[in-house]
Amino acid sequence: MPGNLALRWQWARIDELSARDFHAAKLLRDAVFVVEQNCVYQDADALDLVSWHLLGWSGDRLAAYLRVVDPGSNYPEPSLGRVLSSPAFRGQGLGQQLVAEALQRCATTWPGQPNRISAQQYLLQFYQGFGFVPVGETYLEDGIPHVEMLLIK
Repeated sequence: MPGNLALRWQWARIDELSARDFHAAKLLRDAVFVVEQNCVYQDADALDLVSWHLLGWSGDRLAAYLRVVDPGSNYPEPSLGRVLSSPAFRGQGLGQQLVAEALQRCATTWPGQPNRISAQQYLLQFYQGFGFVPVGETYLEDGIPHVEMLLIK
């Protein structure tokens, strides 16, 4: 894995994020999930309000992002979602740093609880590398094959 860019992590509820920080996250989410993946859907949703947001900054540029939805809001477990790295920063191992940081934060915030993710099917092996296992069948979400995965601690 080339490079190991050191990021400054920000872990916050939506009300704790500045308008500029959430705007940067929303721009990046739209760039990746709507434009890059050619998937027309409403990215911002009510789950943003019941999530922790993890932003990885390189200087003043947002390089990586995900949200962790509170347990009981979408699934019984805390669930990782909107996992992405900025196209400008790809190839530097940020995805692994991002998920590792999120799982560490989850372990502190919800000790002993499993984590769930609705993963795009092509990322199955990536998440298996963290110990996630597929649960259930592959399904289409916004025209993209997904599979639910669970990480038991």
